[in-house]
Amino acid sequence: MKLNPPEGVEEIVSRLERAGYEAWCVGGAVRDALLGHPHLDWDFATAATPKQVMAVFKRTVPVGVEFGTVGVFDSGGTMHEVTTFRRDVNTDGRHAVVEFGASLDDDLARRDFTVNAMALRLDSGTPELVDPYNGLTDLAARVLRTPLSTEVSFGDDPLRMLRAARFAATLGFEPSDDVVRAMHDMRGRLEIVSAERIRDELSKLLLADDPGPGLWLVARTHLADEFLPELNMMELEQDPI
Repeated sequence: MKLNPPEGVEEIVSRLERAGYEAWCVGGAVRDALLGHPHLDWDFATAATPKQVMAVFKRTVPVGVEFGTVGVFDSGGTMHEVTTFRRDVNTDGRHAVVEFGASLDDDLARRDFTVNAMALRLDSGTPELVDPYNGLTDLAARVLRTPLSTEVSFGDDPLRMLRAARFAATLGFEPSDDVVRAMHDMRGRLEIVSAERIRDELSKLLLADDPGPGLWLVARTHLADEFLPELNMMELEQDPI
């Protein structure tokens, strides 16, 4: 895999590893690196606690310490989020209570989609990819599936239903039948999500080069009824897929 991460990214992983803490690149940057996209926003997952991360690096920002996240600056001055391995012990769809000390696989299980549930280790010479939920296969097929059941994933964070539409628009991914069915059946759960989070996710969808597939998805699943019912009254060109 020729991923060519920035030097500053490798430095962060190396310093955590030298301090004795397992550290992995995770999330959308891994997905986009595998797709060959440049200019990635690299984030990390680690066995170190927030306090331990802040002890390793001089320049840090406590961006979400209660959820295990610390902002760390690389040598070029770019901030990256470093988050402790964690699992959800309680969530109501709005707020989650997390527990540290989880394994990497536990941490990846709480991601939104399998294509975002891969982790990359850089400090071992040859990049090592961990993919417990077959995200690489789904990435090649450009399919959106959830690591756990759709009921669990969308129940934990209903905004993921709208995020599926955003990925359909921005990445050209096709949601699986299970994802489409859950978007329709669980659409009422979106009412517990704040208007600000919905606005931000919808803005990203609308700014896509071709927002049509995402808009069609929220219309045909009636997810739009929960935040933009007028969309179902518009004449959308039918999704050709």
